[in-house]
Amino acid sequence: MQEDFRLIIDLVLVLTAAAAGGLFAALLRQPVLLGYLLGGIIVGPAGLGLIKELIQVETLAQLGVAFLLFALGVEFSLAELKKVQAISLGGGGLQIALTILVTTLVSLGIGWVSSPAQGVFLGAILSLSSTAVVLKCLMERNETSTSHGQVMLGILVVQDLALGLMLAVLPALNQPPEIIGIAVGRSLLQISLFAFAAIGAGIWIIPSLLRFLAKTESRELFLLGVVTLCLGIALLTEHLGFSIEMGAFVAGIMISEVEYADQTLTYVEPIRDIFAALFFVAIGMLIDPFFLWSHLEIILGLVFLVLVGKFLIVTPIVRFFGYPLKTAILAGLGLAQIGEFSFVLASAGQKLGLVSRPVYLLILGTTAVTLVITPFVLKIAPQLLNWAETFPWLQNYLYQTKKPTVARSVDLPLENHVIVCGYGQVGRNLVKQLEGHNISFLVIDQSERVAQQLRQKGIPYLYGNVCSLQVLEAAGVDRAMAMAIAIPDSMSTRLGLKRSLEFAPDLDIVVKANRYKDIQLLYQLGAREVVEPNFEASLELSHHLLLGMGISAKVIQKEVEEIRQSHYQALRPAIPDPEISRDLKAAIQDLNNRWYYLPEDSPLTGMSLAETHLRRLTGVSLVAIRREQGEEIDYPEGKTILDIGDQLLLVGEPSELDSFEQLARGEIALPGESTSSQWLMLDESSPFVDKKLSEVDLSGQYGVQVQAIRREGKFMRWPQGDTELHLGDRLLLCGGFHELNQIRQMNIAQTKEVKKNRL
Repeated sequence: MQEDFRLIIDLVLVLTAAAAGGLFAALLRQPVLLGYLLGGIIVGPAGLGLIKELIQVETLAQLGVAFLLFALGVEFSLAELKKVQAISLGGGGLQIALTILVTTLVSLGIGWVSSPAQGVFLGAILSLSSTAVVLKCLMERNETSTSHGQVMLGILVVQDLALGLMLAVLPALNQPPEIIGIAVGRSLLQISLFAFAAIGAGIWIIPSLLRFLAKTESRELFLLGVVTLCLGIALLTEHLGFSIEMGAFVAGIMISEVEYADQTLTYVEPIRDIFAALFFVAIGMLIDPFFLWSHLEIILGLVFLVLVGKFLIVTPIVRFFGYPLKTAILAGLGLAQIGEFSFVLASAGQKLGLVSRPVYLLILGTTAVTLVITPFVLKIAPQLLNWAETFPWLQNYLYQTKKPTVARSVDLPLENHVIVCGYGQVGRNLVKQLEGHNISFLVIDQSERVAQQLRQKGIPYLYGNVCSLQVLEAAGVDRAMAMAIAIPDSMSTRLGLKRSLEFAPDLDIVVKANRYKDIQLLYQLGAREVVEPNFEASLELSHHLLLGMGISAKVIQKEVEEIRQSHYQALRPAIPDPEISRDLKAAIQDLNNRWYYLPEDSPLTGMSLAETHLRRLTGVSLVAIRREQGEEIDYPEGKTILDIGDQLLLVGEPSELDSFEQLARGEIALPGESTSSQWLMLDESSPFVDKKLSEVDLSGQYGVQVQAIRREGKFMRWPQGDTELHLGDRLLLCGGFHELNQIRQMNIAQTKEVKKNRL
């Protein structure tokens, strides 16, 4: 068979393996990346042996990493890199140095290597993490703009840049120290000269070239020019002794500051995805499951040492640079693997005699296992940390920073204010509007750079995560007039919405949906309004076009409002019920959920969801109902009637789910006139302090129930009559508006009387 035709067959087999493996992983609700690796194992030499031209496939797979890093450079940009430049340059460099130092000392002490040069080489391999795998996982989870995502990407960029330096030093490791010094100096000089040349080209050459290509108005020519630029710079860096990947990333950085960056990214993304899949299949082909099995104990031990060792190195470094412990833990876990570029180093080291063939295979196997584990770690870690946040004493550690001066501004509004979560483009625009109308507000953001900007502008802010109960309490959610959540992390959006409503069940919360699939769930979790940017852009475009065609503005406005009130139903693609159900289950996997059988004698049967006030009374959200006949209602509306034999899919904290069970079994009565809820703070002048609930008797005197007590970060639902009220307690009262206002006025009057007597 002709060699070129054989390559075509191999490429078809590789892409087929990628598609089949990715589909298999998707059906199992796992990252498609794992499917690509599995497909590579099956068609590779250790599997069915279908791929004959392994070297040529690996060469093409390099294009996958090149395009992946090129796209990262276009998205990341110099402006983005400056946000995390301290942790990128200082933290990334420190992490590489410490990993090499620790690995050298440990490997020499245990006897894994026979010389310091071999220890340094092994440390260099372990110091690199996987840009491709981590980036892919962050993109799938929409976490590239989060605090931990930015930290990880910043450190990964420095690691990729360090690869060129490592390759330059590698041949000199067995030479005298002065030879190593000369090699390092020459490499640093080349990097500096290349950096200056790249900056100059990015300012004076690249913009003009892209404008010239754009003027042709030919998509094909623009794409060809961009690809040629990317691969040309990549080959240049390879010629200079660095890596193709580094050149591709630099090419992306150069384009990122040009006005055609978005257009470039749109054209390149399909090519990136295809070649990236090819790259991960090629990595899978290097994995030998039989070798892994025969050396399982050794490899598992090495994997454990790598995961724990890199976590213990990265986490303190991120913490040292002032980031919260939660961000440090996520970054430490996310970077606790050996990267794909380590294959390049290991292969070069084997040729130079720095590592034997058996050790090379052990490195290969360990690297492969850590790459497979990483998607699971990045998926499970945020869920575990969010669960840990439910413990108040842990929250203090998770969100504590080493820079308390940026934790909050001193002029936070106390009540009737608007809370803006996230100070991205949407948050900034919203703040401008609020300032223009002299409305009191504060901003919550977990970026130190943003906190510094807000402090300089004199804007009230809190540094922290909107998911944190402590941050929400400090923001005065229970006293706020409204809240807007506009953050890029979908999981944090859902948790922040859910926990905000624990403080203020009736709070007016508007949320920006990051995906159209999140719209219904966000409404179900209690959002008053959900805005999807793409749909809103469609409405504005159609409004302008229809107005220009002579259609009445009143008619257009009515149609637009109907679409918004239907939650964009007319604009959303038609999705089969099974797919809606599958998306729902996937969306709530990060939230605590439980299926619950409604008892036959439950007082809730025969009531509509709107009548039950489940969220206000118990804190749970009902997101699906499975009827006794087998029918499933996803995202039920308020008019949906609960029936005997229903199974309810509930989302809420364990205490909230327990409260719902009490309510469903009739152990807690539904308040007759429960139209509103209100938090009441017990200060030193309150008449309720140091009394039991039965003595206060709010239910008997006013018909108001104490639904919950928040005390020192703990949330106690449906307290019993023997519960003693303490100074600083916050009572969640549920009842008629008139009665709630009466209790509030009585508390205020008592406070004024105490202050008057003191004077």
